[in-house]
Amino acid sequence: MKLSSYSRQELVNLRRQIDRELESRRHGRQRNTRQAAGNIVETYGISVAGSPSDAGKQAPRSAKAGPVYRHPSDPELAWAGRGRKPKWIKEWEAAGRPLEQLRH
Repeated sequence: MKLSSYSRQELVNLRRQIDRELESRRHGRQRNTRQAAGNIVETYGISVAGSPSDAGKQAPRSAKAGPVYRHPSDPELAWAGRGRKPKWIKEWEAAGRPLEQLRH
């Protein structure tokens, strides 16, 4: 297939058709995989996450992390060690002090 002979609009249309076909094939593979998994579940009586027997069930939530680091002079300032570092932690480290000194 020599693409250089196509106009820009023809190439755009061809890309759309290709994208639709790829998406259709992806959905077909997913459908076939789910069907095969369902057959295994039915045949062997096992549970598979996302199977119809799990419908409506929610995954358990993980517990909220408690504070790992506390400011030595203001115990209200605490950080669990997840996400962005608070300003007071950045200032602590900028002063050359190790984070481990704040671990409680």
